Amino acid sequence: MLTALDREDIGVQRSVKALEDDITAWIDTWNENPRPFTWTKTADEILNSLADYLTKVGTAGQKTEQN
Repeated sequence: MLTALDREDIGVQRSVKALEDDITAWIDTWNENPRPFTWTKTADEILNSLADYLTKVGTAGQKTEQN
């Protein structure tokens, strides 16, 4: 959804209320003519891309509360 929902679809808002209203309107419009999401990458491609990104930003291998 985040890729489908961009500034062209919802514009620029000056308040949280305006953003919520625009997102709700976008959802209502989407639901009138829903389309299935089509993945453009495999799970392996996504995970490799994430691993590459984490290596670049220096967070790969860091411990978190979850691990």
